[in-house]
Amino acid sequence: MSSLPVFLTAAGASPSPSPSGTAPAVPTLQDAQDSATNAASWVEENWSTWLAMGLQILLIIVVAVALRAVVRRAITKLIERMARTAQAVDGTALGGLLVNAERRRQRSAAIGSVLRSVASFLILGTAALMVLSTFKINLAPLLASAGVAGVAIGFGARNLVTDFLSGVFMILEDQYGVGDVIDAGVATGEVIEVGLRVTKLRGSDGEIWYVRNGEVKRIGNLSQGWATAGVDVTVRAGEDLDRVKATLDEVAEKMSKEEPWNELLWGPIEVLGLDSVLIDSMVVRLSAKTMPGKSVTVERELRWRVKRAFDAASIRIVGGATAVEDVEDAPDPTAAVAAPSAFSNADSPQSAAATPITTQRTAPPRK
Repeated sequence: MSSLPVFLTAAGASPSPSPSGTAPAVPTLQDAQDSATNAASWVEENWSTWLAMGLQILLIIVVAVALRAVVRRAITKLIERMARTAQAVDGTALGGLLVNAERRRQRSAAIGSVLRSVASFLILGTAALMVLSTFKINLAPLLASAGVAGVAIGFGARNLVTDFLSGVFMILEDQYGVGDVIDAGVATGEVIEVGLRVTKLRGSDGEIWYVRNGEVKRIGNLSQGWATAGVDVTVRAGEDLDRVKATLDEVAEKMSKEEPWNELLWGPIEVLGLDSVLIDSMVVRLSAKTMPGKSVTVERELRWRVKRAFDAASIRIVGGATAVEDVEDAPDPTAAVAAPSAFSNADSPQSAAATPITTQRTAPPRK
């Protein structure tokens, strides 16, 4: 629209007067030429600055992308090397029992994901700040606002942050993994999935527990290292201790040599001796070091074998803290009780005969 007066002026036509009577200032051709000259000179003076800024921004982006790719590749190689080192342990007898393939895979994937995400955030965030500083933008208010917003978000989502950080440290420290049986305080079961925020457990009755990592204050791992199988055998106080010990030693030696118990047992079954002595019973304790998670299986088999061996040796197992030694020899509790008397029944003939005759009062004659 502004080019029309210029064209009319150049053609010799005078513009129509304004309603107010004052003619507006009409730019001339010389003014347009001066504006174009000024714009060209401004561009000519600043193009070198723009070119330098563009090259600087391009260099920052290229370096950031290249550095991010190199760091992510290095992290991936490191995780793969850790996995290969764990796979080398599989050749040993102990390594095959303690290292779970799914556990290694999930742990490596989680650690790699966390490290790659942190590296990408740091590199790209630093590159973005450098690009903004190239445009001569004051970053102090921006960083201050980001800090305040981060504190507000962290305070509002403190449970989420706590769960995430707890999950990261649990994975890095390898406190537990897939296949482990753990006692997390709030729930107990087998670990079926380990996440950065939630751990999934399979309970003994088949239920699935979703445990937030931030709620776990202590962890009891029943699948790391080795487990202990303990069996208490209660016998009568009059049994021969030497014969009891010899029978238990025979059961322990035989079980340790048979398959598959010789693989589940990581040490000899020991007869620890008397655990407690009561008036009419005594408790003998057996203990053995077993494969992780197999202590209950070993305890059940050991009780089965001890019961059969004691039956063959005529050694009686009693139950409870204080058990009656011989039920058949115990006195009959009703023997000292007298037979019920016939006089206890008010309707019996004996009771009626013993009841005194009451005098019946005659009514007075009517007048």
